[in-house]
Amino acid sequence: MNSLASLELTAARGESETLEFKRSTAELRRAGETLCAFLNGEGGQVLIGVAPDGKLIGQQVADVTLRDIAAMLGRFEPSARIDLERVDVDGGRTVIVLTAPSAREYAPFAFEGKAYRRVGSTTATMSQEEYARLLLDRNHSRHRWELRPAVGVRLQDLDHEEILRTRQTAIEQRRLSAGTSMDVGDILDRLGLRVDGQITHAAQMLYGTRFLPDYPQALLKLGRFRGTTITGDILDNKQEHMHAFAMVREAIAWLDRTLPLSARFPKGNILREDRLPVPADALREVIVNAVIHRDVSRASSYVAIAVFDDRIEVRSVGEFPSGIRAELLSGEHPSILRNPLMAGAFHRTGAVEVWGRGTNRVIEACRAYGIAAPEFTEVAGVVTVTFKAAVFPEAAQGPRLSQVRPKSVLSLSQVQVLEIASDPSSLADLMASAGHTNRTRFRHQVLAPLIESGLLELTIPDKPTSSRQQYRTTAAGLALVRQNS
Repeated sequence: MNSLASLELTAARGESETLEFKRSTAELRRAGETLCAFLNGEGGQVLIGVAPDGKLIGQQVADVTLRDIAAMLGRFEPSARIDLERVDVDGGRTVIVLTAPSAREYAPFAFEGKAYRRVGSTTATMSQEEYARLLLDRNHSRHRWELRPAVGVRLQDLDHEEILRTRQTAIEQRRLSAGTSMDVGDILDRLGLRVDGQITHAAQMLYGTRFLPDYPQALLKLGRFRGTTITGDILDNKQEHMHAFAMVREAIAWLDRTLPLSARFPKGNILREDRLPVPADALREVIVNAVIHRDVSRASSYVAIAVFDDRIEVRSVGEFPSGIRAELLSGEHPSILRNPLMAGAFHRTGAVEVWGRGTNRVIEACRAYGIAAPEFTEVAGVVTVTFKAAVFPEAAQGPRLSQVRPKSVLSLSQVQVLEIASDPSSLADLMASAGHTNRTRFRHQVLAPLIESGLLELTIPDKPTSSRQQYRTTAAGLALVRQNS
């Protein structure tokens, strides 16, 4: 309940995405439009009896005033719960507080036949495209495709070995009782994948073995393209229909075969560390998300992984959930599951969480790995996650490796420097790793030829004698190390 003091504090904050002022019920229709926008968004309050500058002016409230408000509140479709509160101010006048909750699960709401959305501190008419998308989302949540019976699919048509693997892994993760039956039908029931004894679409997508002609959306596409555009030569192309768990395993195995490995010696460690262009855990997280969050209700749906010389793209059919935008994925955001049953099965195995932290972990992993955070985009109903990294640097840079190779054969010390400096390293660290003690000789005989050949670079090139100077292996240097490892 609002007191006069708390209402004054609220009004002092000014109009915002969740707060709007109206002088009186003469603006009741506009108040209804704004409440509609709040219902379709983050929720909010309309204060009637407040001037644009936030001053509480109040108004006289008679029975007819309350009837007018009740009539206005009856013009929402679907019907909405709007809380009404009266706060008395000076002179026997009253401020009316109308509070609309965020009701995204029931959106889109319309007021007098039109839907509205909030844009900053203003209310705008919702586009037909957004209205249609929200309507589809609402219908999907009530009549989800994954819950419907998979007509013609029998229990014996499913991958029993995979179902039992899910059971065992879930028990090990303590996300399924150790006493769970080994009967595959019982396991499906525990996972919510049978309804009234019927196999659901979710079960078919998770464990199916036969997909055509009824389930073309169980498609994984894998491609390696020469260069940096989709029009480049296709060096590897694979398309296959498979269930979700197999899809994740095959995608990871294909990337393991396709992506190059570079080698480095972490500081203080004499053992060589093989390194992919992108952190493996981040790739795996994004692949799992693409598989379980795609729009499996569309026959044209798929998951695709495209490897270029300068990046890796993971694509999946399906828009971002309502209320989620690409820029929100790097911060705190809700976990909105398009396919709760499919996500639930993966969650039981420990493959995913349900807290909406996956994208945050991916971003952190990439930054810790020394590469840029991935880009999240949605174009024409397809979500793409792009990892930008020197996947095949010798190809992306243009000149062939032989064109940048130094005239003389590299010494053992120079090879060690290139391996260590895959992470920026100080002169002292490089000397220690290569077993040198003479600073001048090391600079002239080891570092200078590498820098002149374009294999090593300074992190502060305009201040070569800076006390904070470090050295970093270039893309050409990394390629040379990889070629000779």
